[in-house]
Amino acid sequence: LVAPASAVPTGPATTGADNRAVAKATGTSANQFFIDGLPRGGLQATRKAQEYTARVKVAKFTIMSAFPNVRFIKSANAPDQFVPETGGEVAIAGRSNSGKSSAINLITQRHGLARTSKAPGQTQLVNFFELEANRRLVDLPGYGFAKVPRAMQDHWGRLLSQYFAERQSLKGLFIVMDVRRPLGEKDIQMMELVAGRGLPVHLMLTKCDKVSRNEALPTLRRIQAETAGRATAQLFSALSKEGVDEARKVLRGMYSAPLAREAEKKMPGGDAAGPVIDGRGIS
Repeated sequence: LVAPASAVPTGPATTGADNRAVAKATGTSANQFFIDGLPRGGLQATRKAQEYTARVKVAKFTIMSAFPNVRFIKSANAPDQFVPETGGEVAIAGRSNSGKSSAINLITQRHGLARTSKAPGQTQLVNFFELEANRRLVDLPGYGFAKVPRAMQDHWGRLLSQYFAERQSLKGLFIVMDVRRPLGEKDIQMMELVAGRGLPVHLMLTKCDKVSRNEALPTLRRIQAETAGRATAQLFSALSKEGVDEARKVLRGMYSAPLAREAEKKMPGGDAAGPVIDGRGIS
């Protein structure tokens, strides 16, 4: 009996340090099944080699992925559609076309998790993703793109204001901004929404591959100076992958920190604490 040629593995999917890591993860070694990259021979050995190759693919993905179990949970268009407040979550916001979706996909190492588009304003709902058990990432609607009806802009403004005022599982906020157009009015407004709750804010200056280092670094230092005590900041590029490890470290740090003490929800006169997002330009 001979296995079909298409079913015969051509060799282990990893080499060197990766192969040793896979062997540790699977409890097996490529040498048990392959000689010079080919199965040792016989139907049983070929099947064993196939099984090993399949285990390698799973183990290699687990080793390489920062969040191997990341998954989309649901989208919400109203507060009563938000997921239950178990565990903690970090929100990510940003102007339309700032590279927010690309940043999410790179940080999670899951291509297509957040939809990317050349047309701005494509994130129109509050999208919940589970990175790990009881740890969520919340993709908020982009802002600053005016080609949507005013009624929709106002709705998104109220939705985001209510999210930031009432979401008790919120542990921090990432704000994504193009390094060429950093810290606009809406970005500052987003920072103010969480300032009263004592939550950390991290600014990602994206698309830093589009400018020279002589432009990017002074911009970063300026933003750090302007937001000192209110936020941290970094350079980031989904294309060159600059800053991805730093972003993951900050993200994990937010999850690990205790929940901030809840700020007063009501101000004198019965208004909700904190500013309300102006719906104009929210998209």
